[in-house]
Amino acid sequence: MSRLKERYGKEITPNLMELCGCKNIMQVPRLEKMVLNIGVGEAIQNAKALEAAERDLIAISGQHPVITRAKKSIASFRLRAGMPIGLKVTLRGEHMYDFFDKLVNAVLPRMREFQGVSPNSFDGRGNYTLGLKEQIIFPEIDYEKIDRLRGLEVSIITTAKTDEEGRHLLELLGLPFTKD
Repeated sequence: MSRLKERYGKEITPNLMELCGCKNIMQVPRLEKMVLNIGVGEAIQNAKALEAAERDLIAISGQHPVITRAKKSIASFRLRAGMPIGLKVTLRGEHMYDFFDKLVNAVLPRMREFQGVSPNSFDGRGNYTLGLKEQIIFPEIDYEKIDRLRGLEVSIITTAKTDEEGRHLLELLGLPFTKD
């Protein structure tokens, strides 16, 4: 069992029951899944870009990504419906807790001039989305082997009912928010 999941069960759950006013342990907000997404718009002209992004996402997540395809055709972008334009990976269970632990303790502190993540990126239902500008802040990525810097979107899906509950959960799990 990952150390974060163990800590969640022993320390965080009782705190959240008190903070959120939950009477039953099953009402306590918890992490459900994490979705990592890379948009590869240049794949329209360069097919190798998708392979490079796939290699990076496999190294970061430890799982094979799924190709996301365009839903609509957009003539000004030379994009047709069905063309590959991105990659995504969904992490659940142990992989999710391990990745969250790595994100909070190893990746975010490596960012230049890191002051914390924005507290305003909640979606209204307790889920949080974090955008990272470059994939090289992950320790698994070899700087010499990357062809180009790509952004990465990390969506943290929780069972929280409100943004406030989601923020309490993520704060207790160790995600550093900026002070307003």
